[in-house]
Amino acid sequence: MSQEKLTLVILNYNSKFWLKKCLESLKSYYLDKTKTKVKTIVVDNHSTDDSLKMVKTDFPWVEVVELEKNLGFSAGNNVVLKQVNTSYVMLLNSDIEFNFHTNLDLLINSLENNPEVAIVTPKVNLSNGSLDWACHRGEPTPWASFTYFAGLSNLFPQSKQFGGYHLNYEDLDKPHFISACTGAAMMVRVKYMNEVGFLDERFFMYGEDLDWCKRFRDAGYRIGYLPQVEIIHHKYKSGIQTESPLTKLQSKQYFYNTMLLYYDKHYKDKYPKVLRWLLRLFLFIKKGGM
Repeated sequence: MSQEKLTLVILNYNSKFWLKKCLESLKSYYLDKTKTKVKTIVVDNHSTDDSLKMVKTDFPWVEVVELEKNLGFSAGNNVVLKQVNTSYVMLLNSDIEFNFHTNLDLLINSLENNPEVAIVTPKVNLSNGSLDWACHRGEPTPWASFTYFAGLSNLFPQSKQFGGYHLNYEDLDKPHFISACTGAAMMVRVKYMNEVGFLDERFFMYGEDLDWCKRFRDAGYRIGYLPQVEIIHHKYKSGIQTESPLTKLQSKQYFYNTMLLYYDKHYKDKYPKVLRWLLRLFLFIKKGGM
């Protein structure tokens, strides 16, 4: 095994501005302070901006993996995940920013002290200070999804019956177990990853983190939420300089198509066929009838 304990994998696609901010804050608030041996890898999904030139010029300590085409989130990350030889690996979006509260050593300690935990997430905050609820997810069962999209979870935030989608009823300031977290900032125990398998590459973007967490839970492992560690997610900023109406539309399509993919993989055979038909109708409406 290499001398490093942790590998950081940052997937990039046309995110020069945010990637620079990510790497600068990573170095200032964590790498320059920790005694942990850390390897940092930027995987570039065939960007057309100057991202790679910037990384190579300004951050020579970063290892760069250049892909010949945009493979998406799962396949792009898997290129590195399949070769990781450290004890832990952490996926990070390029629009993540570190601060005084982002001590990744606490996440490592949590994994080392809790052998039943396969994945641990920090408290992920949006740039306005509010919680990015994607870091604190329940299992999106048909019922949990219905109560969320019907607005019942907002009406009854402390209800376990209606709050299953985001586990709203939990104390967000205390560590506890959750069902899933966001791939924007998740630390994974490599030993268990090699047992469970890598990200499902059928998920091009969105949903791959939910699917991965479910597979870990199905294998008997747990997902931890550690709010003592905080990180900022400048959400939806990847590719900001080249974002177009077409890109936004494609992202919307991916988001809703992923719901059906996730349902088919984990729930199709457990519920009547009419439920899948209703789900397809709902997604058709949400996508704008396209």
